[in-house]
Amino acid sequence: MSKLKISEIFFSIQGEGPLVGYPSFFVRLFGCNLNCSWCDTPYGKGKNLYKELEISEVISLWKKNFKSIPFITITGGEPLLQSSVYSLIDEFLKLNCTVILETNGSISLKRVPEEVIKVMDIKTPSSRMEKYNLYENLKFLASKDAVKFVIKDKKDFEFALNITEKFQIFYYTQVFLSPALPFLEAKTLANWVLETRKPLRFQIQLHKVVGIK
Repeated sequence: MSKLKISEIFFSIQGEGPLVGYPSFFVRLFGCNLNCSWCDTPYGKGKNLYKELEISEVISLWKKNFKSIPFITITGGEPLLQSSVYSLIDEFLKLNCTVILETNGSISLKRVPEEVIKVMDIKTPSSRMEKYNLYENLKFLASKDAVKFVIKDKKDFEFALNITEKFQIFYYTQVFLSPALPFLEAKTLANWVLETRKPLRFQIQLHKVVGIK
């Protein structure tokens, strides 16, 4: 099997997205093609901050310690930068796992199997990465999947509203808005969401609230 560059593997509560609250086996892949201003995982792309593992080793680790947990979260960095990620996804799907892919939305989702729960960022202006949004990826999303906007200020919020309206995202997938803490208070964003009277989903990173990884 192929090897993967992995920043870390850990077991924790899924802190955001469609499966928030479920225990999950996390595989954080190394490397990212973006440089968001408020990035909370810079270690996902630092020099030599990874180890190489065979896909079979990752699967064996899950089988040995977490086989009773069917939720597998593949995150980064940007996991789709590594071509071997598709083999990792396939192996977990063969084991009847629920695979969640967290992606920054700048790389095509065309090769990602339909069964995978895709959580795709749409970068807001404050990230300074807005120009890399690949909107054609929206056609690969369904009701089980999600789009995520990280909101730092009112400009970001208005951007998110405009994009969801322009592409009618409400009608085919879930829309999550997260505050870019500590720049924007969670309560402020929650109130903005309520004021819209639209089916947006406010979220905070639950794992950080309760003080776990």
